[in-house]
Amino acid sequence: MSSSAAPVLRPLLTVAVLVALAGCTTTGAPRTTAVEASVTTKAVGYLQADAVPTSLALVPAPPAAGSTGFALDEQVSREARALRGSPRFAQAHIDAELGFPAGANQFSCAIDMDVDAVKTPALYRLLERSRIDASSATRTAKKHYQRARPFMVNGEPTCTPDDEEGLRGNGSYPSGHTSIGWAWALILSEIAPDRADAIQLRGRNYGESRLVCNVHWQSDILEGRFMGAAAVARLHDNAAFNKDLLAARKEIAAAHKAGLHSSRDCAAEEAVLKVRPESAL
Repeated sequence: MSSSAAPVLRPLLTVAVLVALAGCTTTGAPRTTAVEASVTTKAVGYLQADAVPTSLALVPAPPAAGSTGFALDEQVSREARALRGSPRFAQAHIDAELGFPAGANQFSCAIDMDVDAVKTPALYRLLERSRIDASSATRTAKKHYQRARPFMVNGEPTCTPDDEEGLRGNGSYPSGHTSIGWAWALILSEIAPDRADAIQLRGRNYGESRLVCNVHWQSDILEGRFMGAAAVARLHDNAAFNKDLLAARKEIAAAHKAGLHSSRDCAAEEAVLKVRPESAL
């Protein structure tokens, strides 16, 4: 190397070293994944980014102001807000929880057993990882449309006031909670077919809790179900998902054979969840 070239190359080598060091400092950092506006987790989904359904390509634009579709959204929202202060509103607050371990038992009554990271590890993992994929499936449309949530329009409280700041910057359409709930309903129905009716009913009213909470419109809910189904269809082509699916099926069968049941007050929950906005689809 000539002496005249050295001063030119030295700064470039310094930059290269710094870039390499920066890469080393981030490679080992724990990866965090956004599930919903107020929930992050170190768990990761089963699907690679290019395998996640693209909601922007799959769902139509949300109903425009003044349209018949938006008029129905407003009607259902009014009916749902009338439940504020009722046991159904309290249940909507419970249903908003997506953080694990609490979130793992949102369908505990529907499958009639508790989900535990130690006692039912495959089922716990199946629910935790699939929720990330179902949430990711709604992301491109949420970001593109940035639809204002009901509480931002009507100025009335939600069932989760601590989440409102985060929700304001997170588009309403389609509903991430509903996508997750419907994905869980489809997955659990497959591995516990004897409980399928109860599970799918829970999937529907889990999404409707977002109406009662005043954080989603009905059209958000409907397209959220669609994206949840789209995510599950993609998951069935994933080897890790299918491995956990089979293991979770065995865990559920073993729990039911052993006579284990949900520790929740399922009769009370069932009665509360029968209450729904009259115009909800």
